[in-house]
Amino acid sequence: MSYLKLNGIVKAFGSIRTIQGIDLSINQGEFVVFVGPSGCGKSTLLRLIAGLETTTEGSIELDGRDITELPSAKRDLAMVFQSYALYPHMSVFDNMSFALKLARVDKAVIRQKVERAAAILNLTNYLERTPKELSGGQRQRVAIGRAIVRAPKVFLFDEPLSNLDAALRGQTRVEIAKLHRDLGATTIYVTHDQVEAMTLADRVVVLRDGRIEQVGTPLELYDRPANQFVAQFIGTPQMNVLPVAAVPELSRVAGRALPLDGSVGVRPEGVSVLPAGQGIPAQVELVESLGADTLIHARVGRDSLLVARQSERSSLKPGEAVGLAFSGEGLHVFDPQGRLMVQPTEPALA
Repeated sequence: MSYLKLNGIVKAFGSIRTIQGIDLSINQGEFVVFVGPSGCGKSTLLRLIAGLETTTEGSIELDGRDITELPSAKRDLAMVFQSYALYPHMSVFDNMSFALKLARVDKAVIRQKVERAAAILNLTNYLERTPKELSGGQRQRVAIGRAIVRAPKVFLFDEPLSNLDAALRGQTRVEIAKLHRDLGATTIYVTHDQVEAMTLADRVVVLRDGRIEQVGTPLELYDRPANQFVAQFIGTPQMNVLPVAAVPELSRVAGRALPLDGSVGVRPEGVSVLPAGQGIPAQVELVESLGADTLIHARVGRDSLLVARQSERSSLKPGEAVGLAFSGEGLHVFDPQGRLMVQPTEPALA
């Protein structure tokens, strides 16, 4: 049985529907990530679950109880915001214990819960400091600790790493993953960063224009996207998508006749760069040397650009002629509306 269930959730602001009929079931202990471009409705959906926005239509059930009309404070959820939302004049201990004090929890129980959360988050030595004496990563851990001490049924994270620099984002992402493993808590996490989604989630929910495009494990979405939008949203660099009409050789590569008004997608690691005269003719546009990986941007035909990822370093220069072969992940075939027509099967070589 689903632990958290959304049934036909709609949110409208006047005549504009930002959430357009969401049905979703989340299991107890699951880590679910909402991803999508800006304006897709992911934060609005999280706020509806939290009770910070009212639903226009539909219902929300938590552990068999309808919470649709309950105020946020009575939903047994805890939310961690992007902005930390800490009280600047309070110590770390007081920030983490504030909700428990309001609930008149016994002082000994409060101290026990705060000290346990502080130990989990490596904040024990900072309990008497104020937020201004902490780094950005430490402040975010305090905000997470404030949620932990409440022992909620569901943790809600709204882009919690957006205010951190790259190094702290990576470090805090690992800490959140460990925290979920240690607590086993049901977690919903909103992000626009697909790397966070791919590394943290048990399942990923891809949203666009207030609707769910696809739900699945990170690798299911990566290997078997439901449509061109998901295919290009999941993965860095994004999937190469070439119009069949612009590159006639694609039908030969695929080993089948392809719709001339359709497109073919292939992951960057599925593209091999060959000497000129082999495979599909192309011209190097840019070479990005990233250390462990090299990204080679090449032009096929007049207007089609694609990226090849290889583990070897390259001496290629912009303007050089090369050949391309498609292999590895194989080819995804999309119709003119971006719907998937053919999943990749056996690797295809040019």
